Amino acid sequence: MRIGIVGCGPAGLATALLLSRGGHDVALFERFDEPHAVGSGFILQPTGLAVLSELGLSDQIHDWGQRLDRIYGVAEPSGRIVLNVNYAALGEGFHGLAVHRAALFDVLYGAVQQSGIEVITGCDVRAIEYSDAGDPAIDGADQHHKRFDLIVDASGARSVLRQYATRPRNERSLEYGAIWGTFEWPGEPFDMRMLEQRYVGAHTMIGVLPIGRHRGAERNLVAFFWSLKTAAHPVWLDAGLEVWKSEVRNIWPESDAILQQIRDPSQMALAIYGHSTLSRPYGSRMAFVGDAAHSTSPQLGQGANMALLDAWALSEALNVPGDIDEQLRRYAQSRRWHVRAFQWSSLAMTPFYQSDSRVLAALRDLLFDPVSKLPIARRIVAGLISGMLAGPPKGLDYRSGMRTQD
Repeated sequence: MRIGIVGCGPAGLATALLLSRGGHDVALFERFDEPHAVGSGFILQPTGLAVLSELGLSDQIHDWGQRLDRIYGVAEPSGRIVLNVNYAALGEGFHGLAVHRAALFDVLYGAVQQSGIEVITGCDVRAIEYSDAGDPAIDGADQHHKRFDLIVDASGARSVLRQYATRPRNERSLEYGAIWGTFEWPGEPFDMRMLEQRYVGAHTMIGVLPIGRHRGAERNLVAFFWSLKTAAHPVWLDAGLEVWKSEVRNIWPESDAILQQIRDPSQMALAIYGHSTLSRPYGSRMAFVGDAAHSTSPQLGQGANMALLDAWALSEALNVPGDIDEQLRRYAQSRRWHVRAFQWSSLAMTPFYQSDSRVLAALRDLLFDPVSKLPIARRIVAGLISGMLAGPPKGLDYRSGMRTQD
């Protein structure tokens, strides 16, 4: 088929690579004049790493990223452990890989360029046209790039193309977001193989995530983030950096080595979160992948990993003979349980870590540490955070993306 993909983020790039490998004629559309990454750092889980391994990109992304063995969070001032995830609970050799978005983009985009996939830039796709025969076309594209057998929406959480889904659903904004920035790795006492977080109630969260390097960085980097209500961002700006830095130091004195690198508010970007799940991530000759199909808070850190799994599932569905409607239904069915389970798990967990609730924060502080020491609980929590709570899709081996030597 001739397939048009809207969006050059991880979802769009991975989908383009997998579909091109399957023999389809693929074109990528990007609204920016020059495709580039947006955002700071995140964790590639064994799920997402397995898809990158299938694309032959595992070694490249490991060379840029930072292996993670543990995710650890402490409530202040009590010192209670409220998050303690060890990848070893999943089995020998399992780990996460923290990366800068620019590193993942470079690896995927480089592979797209090497594959000869056509990339049309400066095209902000806002609408789809349908012929009398039901064939979709990209509104605003020239005639040569306009008509396709299938269009894939990989344009992200703010997608305007969701209206073409069989059951459209708008995103619901979440009250809490975060400010984040990328800085040089501070060294000790931070552990380079661990995401560390500090909490005050459920209303304040600080995170330190080692993310390796990207092509423009000479030294190892860290993503530093602070949770706050989106509506409170103007208040944060008005108060000034020194007021905020003093608050951060009072909670987590060791973070001073990072705070010293922050000299202007523009170094901390605002991230706004929302929740939306398409019950049927397809429409008439359209498929939805990544955040366009399902967006939520980042509590479980599954966004990019779910996008990569979507790309894999769609490519597998289109490889099975049948009409396109049947193939799209097969794609939706293959992702339904996994997407819904993690979407609602993330939504349910969010109030324990990002909300004004004193009761939920108290329950978290009281119960999480003793419960997490139970062997079965350690396995379940690790499975939830890693995205491996369910078994891998047919044909995908979660161990394939693990690097045995670092």
